[in-house]
Amino acid sequence: MSTDYTQKLHAGVKFPEIDVTMLNGEVKSLGTPENGHDWKMVVVYRGKHCPKCTQYLTQLESIKESFAKVGVDIIAISGDSKEQLNAHLEELDINFPIAYGLTVEQMNTLGLYISDPRSEKETDHPFAEPGLFVINAEGNIQILDISNAPFARPDLEVLAGGLAFIRNPENNYPVRGMHR
Repeated sequence: MSTDYTQKLHAGVKFPEIDVTMLNGEVKSLGTPENGHDWKMVVVYRGKHCPKCTQYLTQLESIKESFAKVGVDIIAISGDSKEQLNAHLEELDINFPIAYGLTVEQMNTLGLYISDPRSEKETDHPFAEPGLFVINAEGNIQILDISNAPFARPDLEVLAGGLAFIRNPENNYPVRGMHR
């Protein structure tokens, strides 16, 4: 039995301060809402080499308005280089912010699983496996999902519906999973 453990973030804790770089060179705080929204959803994807990630980002584009309607801003990020992101954007038809250059240290801070490429054909750097974080207006993690494979991710339509339920003040829905 292995004694290697990764530290994972917990629901209800402050989302870590992580600065990321956008294609235009602008540096943003990963978990800070923008565009008049008070919540933020951070989608960590594996990178250009992953067709499942491309499908997931495309699906996110198709339902992003469901998140906007309930005040949730969106950003996606991977460990890809600026050049890899530019090449990936040629395949994608999306219109939400995507950052690049997530470092291994930042991946560890987020508690993500990290993989090495199987070959140079896949990619040229360690990459994060999928992660999704929803940060509430207080800057705390409301929802998180961390996977070690691209096949296990939250259904975005179900998530959008769940966030609409959570954000409805009549439901008084707390952060779940707080018992440690």
